[in-house]
Amino acid sequence: MEDIDAIAMLQDPVRRRLYEYVAAQGREVGRNEAAEAAGVARTLAAHHLDRLAEAGLLESGSRRLTGRSGPGAGRPAKVYTRARAEWSVALPARDYRTAAELLAEAAEHAGLDAGLCAAARRRGEALRGSAAPCGDLDEAMKALADRGYEPHLEGPEAGETPGSGAEEAVVRMRNCPFHAVAERFPPLVCGMNLALLEGLLGTDGPVRARMDARPGECCVVVQNSKNNEH
Repeated sequence: MEDIDAIAMLQDPVRRRLYEYVAAQGREVGRNEAAEAAGVARTLAAHHLDRLAEAGLLESGSRRLTGRSGPGAGRPAKVYTRARAEWSVALPARDYRTAAELLAEAAEHAGLDAGLCAAARRRGEALRGSAAPCGDLDEAMKALADRGYEPHLEGPEAGETPGSGAEEAVVRMRNCPFHAVAERFPPLVCGMNLALLEGLLGTDGPVRARMDARPGECCVVVQNSKNNEH
């Protein structure tokens, strides 16, 4: 299916709600859960979810949602996750990805990591403008969401004081806007990404960005500044 045809699938409002819900969970989602979230009947949700999977926007599989196995565990249910494939449309045709990969390759071979990070930090500061550094994790999540990072909070809710030994709140990001290039040049692009977010969020405020790569997510996380002190 052509990219433009796949993206056109999301023009239907129900289909778009289902796709956005599945994409936002970062895990497998069953038909019942998706239908309830979108406010539609299960049969309608199943139809649209399967259409999205056929278009390559979602990936489908099956597993027992009860967590049990063996006799009496019930039949496996169909589940969906966001597809790993990327979709884009440019009219007229453009190929910025190739240009980005060539520039990244040249920068890596020339050892321009420091210069690239300095430029990325300046760009982040320019995006923040005259605003003060982010004041808390909620504000950081808004800034990250505006840039397409799809942030989500792990650990205690923002503003909640964890008990002794409890995990600290950390903002992780389900999407890396530079994913395709980062896969080919991880040290260079991940370093650039960290510098960009340091400029965007600030380095002397209540929150800080730091490197903490995890499969399937952005290589950078954001925490309260005190959590990064050693």
